[in-house]
This record gives sequence, C-alpha cells and structure tokens, in this order.
Amino acid sequence: MRGLPALILALIPALVQAGTIEVDQLLAKSLSDIAQSRLGSALDTVEKLIQKYPNFRLAQLIKGDLLLARARALTDIGNAPVSTGVIAGLREEARQRVRAIADPLPEHLIPLNLLDLGDAIPTVLVVDASRSRLYVFENRGGLPVKAAEFYVTIGKDGAGKAREGDNRTPVGIYHVTGFKPGGELSDFYGSGAFTLSYPNEWDVRNGRNGHGIWIHGTPSNTYSRPPRASEGCVVLANDDLKALGKYIANGRTPVVITERIEWAAGEALAPVRGELTEALDAWRNDWESLDTERLLENYSAAYRNDTQDFQQFAQSKRRINAAKQWVKVDVSNVSLMLYPDRPNLAVVTFTQRYRSNNVSDLTRKRQFWSREAGRWKIIHETQL
Repeated sequence: MRGLPALILALIPALVQAGTIEVDQLLAKSLSDIAQSRLGSALDTVEKLIQKYPNFRLAQLIKGDLLLARARALTDIGNAPVSTGVIAGLREEARQRVRAIADPLPEHLIPLNLLDLGDAIPTVLVVDASRSRLYVFENRGGLPVKAAEFYVTIGKDGAGKAREGDNRTPVGIYHVTGFKPGGELSDFYGSGAFTLSYPNEWDVRNGRNGHGIWIHGTPSNTYSRPPRASEGCVVLANDDLKALGKYIANGRTPVVITERIEWAAGEALAPVRGELTEALDAWRNDWESLDTERLLENYSAAYRNDTQDFQQFAQSKRRINAAKQWVKVDVSNVSLMLYPDRPNLAVVTFTQRYRSNNVSDLTRKRQFWSREAGRWKIIHETQL
C-alpha cells in the first residue's frame, strides 16, 4: 500500500506493548500483515474487528481491499469503490490510529500545560488535535499520570474556534459541566454527551462565540468518524465514551484542548511552576499589607473582572482598603496550568478564604495570569 509500509513496518515491535487501545492494535496488525503480503492473516484480523464492531467503516474498507486483492494488487487504502471524500477521511483515520502505536509518546512525559493539578482536580483530559487523540491524566499528588487515551474526531476545519458555525473545535481550558444521556438526544450524539464550558471567560473577552461544544458519541450506524468530521465537538466511539465517563467528575474535570501538545519531563515544569507560585504568594502578601498601590502592581493594565476594568478595579480597591484595619488571605486547592498555545498565559484556580475586621468569606476563584516584561500579572479574574 503506497505511503504506508514504512510507517507500518516501524510499528511491529510496538504491537505487543501493554496498554494500547485494542482497536488501534488490531488495525495496525492488519495493515502490518498487508505490508508484508500476509493477506490471509490480515483478513483474519480485520474480520475480528468487524465481528466486534460491525459499523467500523475503516475496517470494512480494508476488508473490501483485501477481497479485491485476489484479483489485483493493492496500491493504497481505498482500492474498493467508495467516494473519494470518504476514502480520504478513512485513510487519515488509519494514519492517525497507526501513528498512535507506531509513534507512541514516552510514558515519562506529560503536557507542559499541567504545571500543578492541586487537590480539587481528580483528573484532567487533554485533547491533541494534531494526533486526533484524547489523553486522560489522573492527579497523583498534584502531578498528572496518564491513565488512558482514545482516538477522537475534531472539527471539520480543525482547531481554533472563533465564531458560531465555523466548524472548528475550540482551543483553551474548559470544564465538564454535565452529562446528557443518549435517550435525551438524537441518535447523532450516540450514547450521550459531556457538555463543556465553552465559551470560557477568555473566549468571551476575545470575542469568540458559539455554543454546544460537547464531548459525545457516534450515531448507531457508525463506529467512529474521520479525524476531522464534527462541527466543533470532540467525538469518540460510543464504547470509548462510556470508558471515558469513569474518569470524569462534573465541574471538577478540566478539558485542555490544544492544536499540538508540547510534552516535557516533569522536572522541566518546575521553573514555571515556581514562578507562578511565587507570584501568587506575592499577590496574597501584598493584599494583606493594605498597601493598595503595591497590590495593584500585581495586576496588568489590561486587567478585567466580571464587572470592572483596571481603573474601576483600582478605585474600588483604594476605597475598600481605606476602611480596613487588617486583612488575611489564605489560598488552598491551587491548580496551575499554562493556556494552550499561549506560553505566556496561565490559569490559576484556587479556594480563597478572605478575612478582615468587618468581612469574612470563602470563594472559589479563577485568575488568568499574563507574563509581561518577565513578570507574571493578573489580567483576568472571576469567581466560580
């Protein structure tokens, strides 16, 4: 098959690795057998896939190719008579599925975005649009450990959603907000849908719109869809969606969607984690000092919250602090993440306990920190 043999032959040693997704493993074995002219073995393997997943169109296409191979030589995936657009999508699905096994990511690496998960986040989902892959990380002492991965479909026009109807999947940090069972939806969404918090505060601030961005399943007549086939949602096979569900805690599982994950060893995260931790501590200490001008140095001139810009916020702080005798601010359950594709933007989420001589409250807060001239400053803030 033209264009695939080198990749397929490279993956043969990886086929026995534990933890690979069964569908990808069987598909890769079938294609490997084809590359080595073991067509009988390839047909047996693809028949196993079809028996277990009758609606797996890519497996059906490969079976058609193998049956045609009895009459003529194979040159590529899609020798069987199928429309050109469908074949292109299925070829790309094959490439992405084989790539996950032929080019596996080193187990010791983690996404650079996940600096510190804190205590309030049990798991985090990370979508790599370039690899058509969703990775699940469990929180173990604040550090992410990969627990599972799944093949996914994203928007027809790729990642980087900006407006309603652009057929793109958003890039950003979101949260699972709920679950809609399949019985409440049309068959298009398969076994159900996890709803996401798109647009988030940063999207709204930057004029991005749209709605209904979900993680959902596939129609009953379809096992999986090509890598780029949705209207902006992240789509999994129904069995995979069910398996994913056990890792999700509504409201507490972040979903990081990026064009391409930047992977790093855990120790490489320490410098940025340290910078942000120090910046957060300095902000808290400056707030307690009741020196308003010192406190305001922690904020970007482009700062905004839910109701105020920087000037309005500064006036409010000066007025409030003038009436205070003392202030105490404690933070806990802190998570630190770098924003996808924006290395100088971070999302810091924490529980804030505020006490003063006349007010006491407990809130959950999310701050966006921007690195400006080498210093991290708060550029956006909201209460959760």
